[in-house]
Amino acid sequence: MQNVLVIDFGGQYSQLIARRIRELRVFSELVPYDRVMEKIKAKKPSGLVFSGSPSSILSLFSDAKKTPTVDKEILELGIPILGICYGMQLITHLLDGEVTGTANNEYGKTSIDLKLNSPLFNGLAQSEICWMSHKDSVSKLPPAFKVIASTPSLPIAGIENTKKKIYGIQFHPEVIHTPSGMDILKNFLFDICGCSSSWTMVSIIENQVKEIKSKVKDGKVICALSGGVDSTVAAILVHRAVGEKLTCIFVDHGLLRMGEDVQVEKTFRDNFKINFVHIKAKDRFLSKLKGISDPEAKRKIIGTEFIRIFEEEAKKIKNADYLVQGTLYSDVIESGTRDAARIKSHHNVGGLPKDMKLKLIEPLRQLFKDEVRKLGIELGLSEEIVRRQPFPGPGLAIRIIGDVTEERLEILKMADKIVLEEIKRAGLYESIWQSFAILPGIKSVGVMGDERTYSYPIVLRAVSSEDAMTADWVRLPYEVLENLSNRIINEVEGVNRVVYDISSKPPSTIEWE
Repeated sequence: MQNVLVIDFGGQYSQLIARRIRELRVFSELVPYDRVMEKIKAKKPSGLVFSGSPSSILSLFSDAKKTPTVDKEILELGIPILGICYGMQLITHLLDGEVTGTANNEYGKTSIDLKLNSPLFNGLAQSEICWMSHKDSVSKLPPAFKVIASTPSLPIAGIENTKKKIYGIQFHPEVIHTPSGMDILKNFLFDICGCSSSWTMVSIIENQVKEIKSKVKDGKVICALSGGVDSTVAAILVHRAVGEKLTCIFVDHGLLRMGEDVQVEKTFRDNFKINFVHIKAKDRFLSKLKGISDPEAKRKIIGTEFIRIFEEEAKKIKNADYLVQGTLYSDVIESGTRDAARIKSHHNVGGLPKDMKLKLIEPLRQLFKDEVRKLGIELGLSEEIVRRQPFPGPGLAIRIIGDVTEERLEILKMADKIVLEEIKRAGLYESIWQSFAILPGIKSVGVMGDERTYSYPIVLRAVSSEDAMTADWVRLPYEVLENLSNRIINEVEGVNRVVYDISSKPPSTIEWE
């Protein structure tokens, strides 16, 4: 399979570069800068993209250990390379050019002049708009390179060595603020790297089925089924590979939405001919969570308990050595990688116990949510299943801020049920990424029936997103907000206030914990 590796130097747009390449139907993945050579040997990429970075090339002279770089050997492998921002500066530094601090920093939209004889800019206009975000800049070209782009304040905004197929641009083609950015990436991928648009949902299915068959052989597999899109798609994909060797295990940890356990079992038994086991473990999970308020601790407790149950169930099935999870790329990134800070430990990644006995099969680990939905359609799943809003594996435990108690759980289940009913009634469910209720562990004063109350608030959260890596709050109509507030306060005992979260991701996350 053709692939292009994005070498991650910690830039804020690194994941976006990989996404944009995937949108052009070429497989791409992030690779930590200090593991790039081993990945190149294993993946044999058609091209490399050096990402941006919050670091400065100038720091290599004073603090080389903390400044990301790569071995100069990578530039001699004959693999086409595109350096973006810091990536261009690093190429320059490694090849004996010069980088200096810029007197006039450039941030935001900038007019740029392009040399149209460069294959990187084929089909573009001579003058384009691009997005700049840098302090340092190239002041002297490396030998055998030439300038292919400039701005009024930056003489060297793009460089190339066509013989070595090494290119560098100071601006960011991956962001929407560079209107012709996708055309630049197309030119690099198809004209310079020689890639084709061959990474499709069909190819993903074929490759995964082949890989899973090869791994499992005569063994048996259990699947951690939540009823959500990710685990359902993973289950159907693995079933295509191993058939009757698969058993799906649905664990009701008591932290699901109201009626969710009944709905998941009915949906699965009615639609799929796959071995299905329903484990009811509410008391077990709640006892483990008693008195726990730290969100990281909650996630890890839940993740560990899931695994323990799966290990117990696996022992009942001869040769069941493998566990399928619907882990996504966004889960992996947020849980913390070599060059990405841990935002929160997803229960199926950072929350896994170190001593787990089962071997993981994660067929969706390299995919974002929107890609998983497309894969589900290709596998024959209904729109109703594929378009379900995401629901976190730890469930309502991470939507209750503080201790998880029976009282708080019942309050939140009722409020969340009303949220989904009203969002669906307004015809907004499928256009919203997630809409749900949160129960903070605080109380406030109110008045009901001429009497003072001291009760919980409910926080409403509705966001739009494509892949959960970024999100914006939804501008819900006032009428919908009014209906939600009235119903929750009148129908949910213990609540006297409703507020709406209008923060985006970043700086916030979608979930509160």
